[in-house]
Amino acid sequence: MDDLDAIALALPETAKVLSDDGRPSYLANGKYFCFHRRQRPDAVDPETGERLDDVLVFRVPDLDVRELILADARGVFFTTPHWTGYPAVLMRIPDLARIDRDELEETLVEAWLTRAPKRVAKAWLAENAVAPDAG
Repeated sequence: MDDLDAIALALPETAKVLSDDGRPSYLANGKYFCFHRRQRPDAVDPETGERLDDVLVFRVPDLDVRELILADARGVFFTTPHWTGYPAVLMRIPDLARIDRDELEETLVEAWLTRAPKRVAKAWLAENAVAPDAG
């Protein structure tokens, strides 16, 4: 979570807000691009049946990208029926340890690009020598 926090807050015009119970959300242009989701009935532990309290949500550019991410054989990212038709993927916080910092950064940058103001995103991509379609 420390890496997630550092990477997200290094992106231009990103704000972090904490819920009443301390769950972080990251916003660009006043819109969420990553957040620690509260417990919901659609995300439960398969062994205990208890609602998961450790789920992160990451925005993605579109449903095709979402399907590509969900097809990853590692099973790090997942979805639930609540997110059907919505450009986002979920990950449990303990699974952050299953991806390296570069992949986390790529995931956060891609999420941020879905919400950042176009001029800010374009400037960031140019400064970081990233092709706009690779974001």
